[in-house]
Parts: sequence; structure tokens; C-alpha cells
Amino acid sequence: MNTSSRRNFLKSLGGAAALASFPTISHAATTGSRVVVIGGGFAGATAAKYLKHWAPDLNVTLVEPNAEYRSPILSNLVLNGQKTLGDISFNYNTLNTKYGVNIVTQWVQGIDSAAKMVELSDGSKLEYDRLIVAPGISFNPVTGLDFAKVPHAWQSGDQLLLLKQQLDAMPSGGTFVMTIPPAPYRCPPGPYERACIIADYLKTNNPGAKVVVLDANSDIIVEKETFGHAFDVTYNGIVEYHKGVTLESVDSDARTAFTDKGEFKSDVLNVIPVHSAGKIVLDSGLANHATGRWADVNPISYESTAIPDVHIIGDSQGTGQPKAGHIANAEAKVCADAVIRLLAGGLPYAAPMTNSACYSPISTTTASWLTAVYGYNAATNTMEKVVGSGGASIGVSTENHRDMFTWANSLFDDTFA
Repeated sequence: MNTSSRRNFLKSLGGAAALASFPTISHAATTGSRVVVIGGGFAGATAAKYLKHWAPDLNVTLVEPNAEYRSPILSNLVLNGQKTLGDISFNYNTLNTKYGVNIVTQWVQGIDSAAKMVELSDGSKLEYDRLIVAPGISFNPVTGLDFAKVPHAWQSGDQLLLLKQQLDAMPSGGTFVMTIPPAPYRCPPGPYERACIIADYLKTNNPGAKVVVLDANSDIIVEKETFGHAFDVTYNGIVEYHKGVTLESVDSDARTAFTDKGEFKSDVLNVIPVHSAGKIVLDSGLANHATGRWADVNPISYESTAIPDVHIIGDSQGTGQPKAGHIANAEAKVCADAVIRLLAGGLPYAAPMTNSACYSPISTTTASWLTAVYGYNAATNTMEKVVGSGGASIGVSTENHRDMFTWANSLFDDTFA
């Protein structure tokens, strides 16, 4: 990719570029209206920010139990020491001081949709006219799995640090075993990226050690050529990839994974369980997707098809769009605009589009990228990939690795700054 094309590509992927402009509407009727947003990740924080940015007279409250958000994006670079947890941690100060978003640092205990109230862990309640729910993911239980001993590290934070500690302490010539759940899960290329980053780390720091990948999917589900080449060539003799493997149980003390293809012993075991919507979605009757794991929504507004005036964005929604940070940011803007229009007595924008993009580090110096655009199909009431919009890097490069940080910083700023 030449410099000009790469610059245009980066511009198109910037968080601020995704649906940054909408037809002008009057927001006067939104004055005094109350919107509560549950969850302060890429979806929730972006929604809260843009609600106030586009309709300053709205009363917007963001409910998030943690004072900081630890980004999954770039989190695998904490494992090899290229990033610290502090590098990918973001607070909500700017959303409060610059945009006027009310920040409530508590857990949500429940949603009373009849009374239009959110119940908090201290017993207090928040009234809303519209509610946006963006709690991310939860994990389905796995027999014998104890996250204090066998980390998932798929939600950035203490779990990530535990996995790094175990990786650093792995014996010479040891075995790292990781599981990949069936799709859909958060960040489609993420597990393959993690396998590459750890293989690269072991290649330098623990020669003779290996990475065993147990993938529940029938094959590599994204960037097959890139990751296949990495496993078979770049990390030949280090990565051992097994496809179509179903995890059945875990012995956390022995760090052993039991599967339908036999047992796999390890020195470090990284189990990424099957994903479902965030707990509050499951507990509130919003997970009405056929699988029972996700929330069905109307894609032009992300309003729940189960409960009116409640919108679900990010990883918990069941539209079929990828579950990842960049597209969560885009969904949040579509949702915020729709909420403003609805509160003003109008209708949501009839032809929303979102874009999905990510970079994947393959080593300490190289990366790949992947992108797609999704558009609303009124005939099917679905978001569909726009024909010809998908793109992926041809192989990996050091330029991609440098551009990865430009992309990530743009997304971080558009969400939290």
C-alpha cells in the first residue's frame, strides 16, 4: 500500500470518521430529557459523549462500576511488554468536564422497564426516558474453570496481568495452551493475534516452548491467509493449530483442557469461554435472540425488540455485525443520533452505516489490518456488509505496525477525549 492510499485508509478508519455527520435536526424538544447509559466501554462511552455533543441540553448519565476502562484493543501487547496496562487505561473525566456527562461509579442491579428506572447497587434509582445498554460480554460457565488459576484475559485488566505473570514464569521449553470459542465472540482476529504475539515472545525468550491453539471453529475465521502463514511459516515449530475442537471441561489445578479431541496439558492455560451478552442484558429479558445469548434490536436505532425505549449496542447486540471496539464506536453514534431524533419526536435516520476495522500485531514489529462497511437493508431490516467494501492487508508489514497505533489512538480519542 503506498503512502497516499495508507493515509486515506487510516482516515476512513478513524473513529471520528465513522458516521460523523448526519442531516441537521432540531434538538430543542430534547431539553430536560433523561438518557441513562449502562457501560463505559467503546460503545457506552461513545454514546454518552455524542449524545451531549449533538444535544447539549440532554441529561445524560453514564453508569460504570470502574473508574477506568482498560482497552482490549492493544491489550495483547501487554503480554509481550510492548505496552503497560496504564497505556491502555482511560478515565471518564473528559466526558464529565468537557461534555457534561454525569458519571455514576456503581454496579447496575436491575432495570425496571415498566417504571423506566435503573436500580443501582447502593439502592438508589435513576429515571430515564431512553436507556442505552452497553455492558459488553459475559462468559458461559465451563466445568472446572477457575479464572484465578486459568485466566481468560479477554477483558483487559487483572486477568491480563495474571496471564502475563504466568507467561513470564513458564518453564523452559514449556507449553502454552489457549482455547478459542465458537463465533461470535469479541474481536474475531484477537485469539489468532494472541497466539502470534505469544509465539513471537517465546521464540525470543523461551526457545523450545510451544503454543497450542484449540479452535472450536472449523477453521481460522478471519484473515486465514495471514494467520495461516504465521502459524505454518513464521512460527513453524512453535505454533500447533487444531481446528474444530470443543472444550468440555478444565482441571484448573493441573492446567489441563479436556476436549472432544482428547486432553491437553499445559504449563500455562488460557481459556476463552463461549461468549454471551452482558449479565444485565441476560437478567433483564433483553436477550431475545434465537440463541438466547444476544439482544435482538432494530438496526436503525438499536432499540430492543423485546422492551421499548431500551437500546442495546456493542458486543451484546445481535445484529450479526462483528463484536469489536471500532464498530461499537460506530454503532454508538447511530444509536445516539436515533435517540436524539426519537426524543425530539422524529424518526431515526433511515439509512445508517457502520464500519468495522482492526489491526492485528503479528510480531513486535509487524501487523495486518482488516476492514468492512455495513449498511442498513430496509427489505430485511438487517445490517449487511456492503458489497466490495471489505479489505485486508496483503501479508504483514512494519508500516502496518506503525499505523496500528495511529488507528488505535484515533479511536481512543474519539471515545474518551
